Amino acid sequence: MTESEILLAAYDDQMRGAPPSPPAGVAHEYDGPLLRIVGQFRGLVSGPRDLGVYGAELDRLIVRQRDYFAARGEAVEWKTRGHDTPADLVDRLRAAGFVPEDQETVVIGRTADLAVRHPVLPEGVTLRRVTAEADMRRIAAMESAVWGEDCGWLADDLTGRVAAAPDEIAVHVAEADGEVASAAWLVFREGTEFASLWGGSTLVRWRGKGIYRALVAVRAALAAERGGRYLQVDASDDSAPILRRLGFRAVTTTTPYVWTPPER
Repeated sequence: MTESEILLAAYDDQMRGAPPSPPAGVAHEYDGPLLRIVGQFRGLVSGPRDLGVYGAELDRLIVRQRDYFAARGEAVEWKTRGHDTPADLVDRLRAAGFVPEDQETVVIGRTADLAVRHPVLPEGVTLRRVTAEADMRRIAAMESAVWGEDCGWLADDLTGRVAAAPDEIAVHVAEADGEVASAAWLVFREGTEFASLWGGSTLVRWRGKGIYRALVAVRAALAAERGGRYLQVDASDDSAPILRRLGFRAVTTTTPYVWTPPER
């Protein structure tokens, strides 16, 4: 097997199940081969590499998820990967009213190759691990500014996850002149060799200065201390080239297919 095939096999074996410690109010359920996560800002559905369900039976499974969240008045994301089967899953999702969002690249790196204990930062920028709700609100405000939409839900999500399992998530901010310039978090997956990198959005005026790389390095060092073997990222088109230059390998793609209830 090639290195990429080894990494993808590890991802499929270890990263498809339910996270170990859901925040208060979040539930993990199963419907046949599917994991369903309920109680987040929107629902999430994910499955194994091969669903083992085809044709009309697959259509019924899809509609069942849509109708479940419709009854709750909630949107739902069906997380697909580019190497999953059956190959017509995404066509059947579209037929049921699910709409694709931006495709991301799943990249994986070996933690030992990525850990840097003293990353280089631009002058005036400091990194800090945070746990307080007030800092999560500052992160959400920064994300809202970057993306031009209300990301207030993120503060509740991060606060809830830290409260539920403080040893399974590490949130870092890069600060300059009293403001959050960038933020990112590391999520440990207990019982696996993986930790995942999330976030990394940066205010426009602070981009291209090495902050994103520094946040990767400090989180990789923390994962190495915990004995994590792999780091995984669902990388945007902006992040993927940076991560590949740092040593991550692209192993597949992931695309969220989202159904949103009609406005009443």
